[in-house]
Amino acid sequence: MGAGSASSDPIVSIAIVGDVMLADGPGRVIASGRDPFALFASRLAAADLRIANLECVVAQGGQPEDKPWTFRAHPRVLPVLARHVDVVSVANNHSGDFGRAAFGQMLRRLKDQGVPYFGGGHTLREAHEPLVVERGGLRIALLGYDGFFPRAYEAGEDHPGVAWMDAEHIIEDIHRARTVHRADLVLPFMHWGQEHEPLASELQRRLARQMIDAGADAVIGAHPHVVQDTETYRGKPIVYSLGNFVFDGFSHVDNNTGWLLWLQAGRDGVRRWRVEVARIDKEGVPHPAGPGPHWERPGP
Repeated sequence: MGAGSASSDPIVSIAIVGDVMLADGPGRVIASGRDPFALFASRLAAADLRIANLECVVAQGGQPEDKPWTFRAHPRVLPVLARHVDVVSVANNHSGDFGRAAFGQMLRRLKDQGVPYFGGGHTLREAHEPLVVERGGLRIALLGYDGFFPRAYEAGEDHPGVAWMDAEHIIEDIHRARTVHRADLVLPFMHWGQEHEPLASELQRRLARQMIDAGADAVIGAHPHVVQDTETYRGKPIVYSLGNFVFDGFSHVDNNTGWLLWLQAGRDGVRRWRVEVARIDKEGVPHPAGPGPHWERPGP
């Protein structure tokens, strides 16, 4: 994996993918001894920091919630995940699919595997704490929030769960990341938006701009199972949805298209960004499909 050198003006490369669901088809791929990330392994290895949304609970036991789709992956998937991803967001509407005990078990297993997480925790306070990762002399604060029901998955004062997408708390968390945790970069990763909708909603747009006004350096999202539009606000990129990355069960080409987002960042924020396109096969395995837009320099 690449590494940014520590200096007075460091440049760090960050690779971010959307929904990674390691049950069902991808789980069977791993159980057979194959690696669903294999075709993107060299690309991911080139990044200084690799981030994904873990769209399932990784645990044994628990009872499925009463909802149309529940995802529980076997713990054997974790070494494969750790090979390609440095940190994961657990702030999504499937982390709690098998109850609070299974969610807490996942957090412990992630820690044991050496995969830090953000956007959730054993308590409400932990769920809202930023994960601060140092690369090349930069302190990068990662925050994650779920805005898609059931809200019962939200952490409480004395029970595990996710951080909920509440604007007031998010703005406070961003301020704390800057002032208390001394972050050079603050990156919120949002689980939001309407499923299968290619354009971000007005709620997404309004909240994204509030986060940047509060001090975020970029806003990245997932959940709709399709990629959504992008924009620049106050010189900072907003990528509303990266779509699926490792995920099966969809037949439409839009649902089987995802983005690998690349950010190049320094102390002054995101300097350039671009995406690479992934096409997902019937087993949920992403295949490189060529570059998206060339490097973009965020404008005013």
